[in-house]
Amino acid sequence: MNILVIGSGAREHAITAALHRSEQQPKIFCYGTTINPGIKQMTHHYRVGNIKDVDAVVKMAKEWQVSLAIIGPEAPLEKGLADAFWLASIPVIGPKQKLAQIETSKSYARDLMRKYHIKGLPHYRTFNSLAGIAEYLKELGQDGYVVKANGLMSGKGVKVAGDHLHSFEEAMAYCREILEHGQTLVIEEKLIGQEFSLMSFCDGEHIIPMPIVQDHKRAFVDDKGPNTGGMGSYSDANHSLPFLTESDVTQAKKINEEVFRALSAELFDKYIGVLYGSFIVTRKGVYVIEFNARFGDPEALNVLTILESDFVELCQSMVTGNLSTENVKFAPLATVCKYAVPNGYPDAPVTDMPIDISAVKNKAQLYLSSVNAIDGQIYATGARTAAYVGVADSISAAEEIAEREISGIGGPLFHRDDIGTDKLIRKRVDEMRRLRAT
Repeated sequence: MNILVIGSGAREHAITAALHRSEQQPKIFCYGTTINPGIKQMTHHYRVGNIKDVDAVVKMAKEWQVSLAIIGPEAPLEKGLADAFWLASIPVIGPKQKLAQIETSKSYARDLMRKYHIKGLPHYRTFNSLAGIAEYLKELGQDGYVVKANGLMSGKGVKVAGDHLHSFEEAMAYCREILEHGQTLVIEEKLIGQEFSLMSFCDGEHIIPMPIVQDHKRAFVDDKGPNTGGMGSYSDANHSLPFLTESDVTQAKKINEEVFRALSAELFDKYIGVLYGSFIVTRKGVYVIEFNARFGDPEALNVLTILESDFVELCQSMVTGNLSTENVKFAPLATVCKYAVPNGYPDAPVTDMPIDISAVKNKAQLYLSSVNAIDGQIYATGARTAAYVGVADSISAAEEIAEREISGIGGPLFHRDDIGTDKLIRKRVDEMRRLRAT
């Protein structure tokens, strides 16, 4: 069986590794933006090109006689790559363009939830000009709002009052910047609580949840600094998180399922792929931050590393509508993922600098991301460079493994050494306990 992976980051490295572990031993092909040596060593053929060039990608897939494709990043989904694959009679993991609007348009996602009366919807308004923005900001209050670019911004299109925006003037300036980029924007009420991610496999008819993960967007220790694509993440051995109740988990699963059903009802098509709900638990319950139409990065690294099911069989069940709980089994283990990123990241990262991974002992759980391999040397290209996933019976033990291994990568890099630590998790639990008591 020939399987094509679109993308060449750590998420795609984890996808490729999961395919490579399959007893079916498929031939794996990659169409990526750079040479990721971690992916390349597991592939039959590897092509570098523009992954948003739909015609070029599909042409290559036909030449390779691909029988299944998996789309990693969101940008090709927005361009309609999944539609083109189905038209070429190539089954694909990843929703069609109109279904991917659940990620590519924040206003679409909010409006869909409102139309279908799905719980977890914060107060919001969509704007295509500056008219009315100042009044709505004042209605939400000095520190009570979040400004979001409506389209894709690589995980960096959101700014929060009190954290990134410290006055109405700064907020108006950011709104103006978004509009000048040709985007519309959404302004929402600011929610206070703990964020978490729940991804689910979908086959158009059935939806099966994965372990819940908590990502860490801020660049620096103690959740300081600018937002990033994600500095690391962790999951617990019970596939929940220490600060969540059983009711919280039930609410999140129900929201994911209702959105999945609403998409099919609204668009008269089947959602096939991964539906990723980004949630926040507050004292009033679980609310939706946003949805993604693909695996998260880093969250995919956590869940795919402990996937016990045969990933090829799982993918086949998704594209044939035969997904069931029997297809989806995860080990009862905790994971901690830590990202090494270039010095200066995310605002002014150093670029094209060599890194050395020779000191990493267990490279099976090292996932390379924004790198390029030239003449046997790996170079960091400027975004998140490499991630390591520690796996153990407890979060604490998994964190020790991840910290030891990620520290072994040489180069002008840094990482957050607090992700997954007992101290940070106790802080999360205590904050949530105090919040629920108010």
